[in-house]
Amino acid sequence: MRIAIDAMGGDLGPRATVGGAARALSADSRLDIVLFGQQSRLNSEIARLPRSLAAAASRLQVENVDAVLADSQQPAWALRHGGDTSMARMLACVASGKAAAGVSAGNTGALMALARHTLGTVAGITRPAISTAIPTCNEGRCYLLDLGANVDVGPGRLVEFARMGDAMARHVDGLQRPRVALLNVGVEGTKGSPTVKEADRRLRELVDIHYIGYVEGDGIFSGAADVVVCDGFTGNAVLKASEGLAKMLVARVQATFEAHWSSRLVGLLARPALMRLRDELDPVRYNGASLLGIRGIVVKSHGSADAAGFHYAVARAAQEVRRDLPRRLAVS
Repeated sequence: MRIAIDAMGGDLGPRATVGGAARALSADSRLDIVLFGQQSRLNSEIARLPRSLAAAASRLQVENVDAVLADSQQPAWALRHGGDTSMARMLACVASGKAAAGVSAGNTGALMALARHTLGTVAGITRPAISTAIPTCNEGRCYLLDLGANVDVGPGRLVEFARMGDAMARHVDGLQRPRVALLNVGVEGTKGSPTVKEADRRLRELVDIHYIGYVEGDGIFSGAADVVVCDGFTGNAVLKASEGLAKMLVARVQATFEAHWSSRLVGLLARPALMRLRDELDPVRYNGASLLGIRGIVVKSHGSADAAGFHYAVARAAQEVRRDLPRRLAVS
């Protein structure tokens, strides 16, 4: 299985993408990876890989692309002028069938616009959405969508998102009957905007989706639903807030145990449990947002992801390939 990577995207650039790609190759012998970006920089990062990843480096192919799409560029500019950038070349590789999936940590808006233009959309899907998994109680997870691709949506779009989220949970996670909910300011039927109320009415008429009604923000993390649907503005705000909260909680707990010699002793005894908590809350474990509705598999890595985080995004793409997700969406 070949994965195409825009190796120039993200805050850390090739340092994270090359390292993450090498980790993914080391963990999965069935993968091959082609990196799109400035050859001299990519070769330099490959040469810096630790000895433990040296064998994986032999399965990294580099395609030289000098142009890089800046994070500040608007999607419209990317469509008009970004055709020879590392991001566009990566997507063209997927569209041609030379790669089974693509991964980028670059400009989200440009990635969505270029992916939609280059790959097209799945039959029956008018607007793609961005979705990722949110950790929940009892080591579960909940798919939240949209995360920013569609800021202003109507009820029909929310119904489409519900269908795509349902297909994701069924075919990637193997859930027989995923619980699908709409994010709202309350669970009572009288609450919410006209758009959310109309989407609720339409979803209740569907017989092929296990729609459970409204959930509030805390329901995402309690495990009340397997799929939670909202507009892109709300979803992006929820995601960023949850990531910030997780980091703050871990930092506060560590600071509390380090504040006094007696608490340091307790912290030493509790260290295994604290390490598990940190790992469970770490947003890196859930890095990799799927561009659902695209006629091909494209995964967006968090822009701030390090090599470990980028590895998770590549692994996510490989998992979607094995599940043949676009075809599942087309028939959902």
